[in-house]
Amino acid sequence: MPTYEYQCQACGFEFELFQQMSDSVKKKCPECEKLQLKRLIGAGSAVMFKGSGFYETDYRSDSYKKDAKQAKESSKPKKDDKKPSDTKKSGKDNSSSSKKS
Repeated sequence: MPTYEYQCQACGFEFELFQQMSDSVKKKCPECEKLQLKRLIGAGSAVMFKGSGFYETDYRSDSYKKDAKQAKESSKPKKDDKKPSDTKKSGKDNSSSSKKS
């Protein structure tokens, strides 16, 4: 949501208003309550992300990081759950195939 600048043509009061783009232009001055507000053309300020990258996960809260770490640790297989590795990969004896006749 952008911030709009307004100026009253009657009393000269200036202020900024944070509102949605779809909201209607304000007409009533909050200071003198006359219907002479004018929305000014502002320079605008855009959000610029510079650098190698910006990710929404870069600035997560500490509680989120703690919960994510616990979830990651709980999803890892435990040391007791290891399956025995299969020593035969292709059913061929590798020692005889490496020898030349």
